[in-house]
Amino acid sequence: MAFDFSEIKDADLDLESSGSWPLSLKIIAFAIVFSVTLWLGHYLVISDQLITLETKEKAETKLRYEYENKFRLAYNLKAYQEQMVQMEVQLAQMLKKLPATHETPGLLDDITFIATAAGLKISSIRWGNEVEKEFYTELPLYIDVSGSYHQFGKFVSDVANLPRIVSLHEFNINKGTGEELSFNLVAKTYRYKGK
Repeated sequence: MAFDFSEIKDADLDLESSGSWPLSLKIIAFAIVFSVTLWLGHYLVISDQLITLETKEKAETKLRYEYENKFRLAYNLKAYQEQMVQMEVQLAQMLKKLPATHETPGLLDDITFIATAAGLKISSIRWGNEVEKEFYTELPLYIDVSGSYHQFGKFVSDVANLPRIVSLHEFNINKGTGEELSFNLVAKTYRYKGK
């Protein structure tokens, strides 16, 4: 079907006589009205709903992610509970390795005994000021001893085998007389604040 534009030129474009318009003009008018209706429908109705749909899709994605995480947690809940019990037992065991206030003099005696058993000569052993941390209190013990390198190695090894937690810090080794070396270090033990 070919459009005859001469018919459109001669046609009366009054809307009241639109029924007598040539077929080609009716098709063009219909196409314009249809296009405007589609555009207005999209602009006034659908575009807001598309924004709402996009928002809901994002919320759905977020909710799916949260659901998957919660499902994993729920699925592994029994394993987490068993792990929590094991961790509580381990924490109780570790807390037993921290000396209570009344046990610190005994720890001082243990370190003195270990030093003399290793063959070291003790110059001084003294407690430093307690250092408060968030969950525990740090108790420094300043140790000045002299002896051979191997004696010092035995001392360090025996301190590591104590039933209480003791860590050694700030090693300072100086040449003494002959084969003798002087050792200065800080042994730190810790007390749980809950005690």
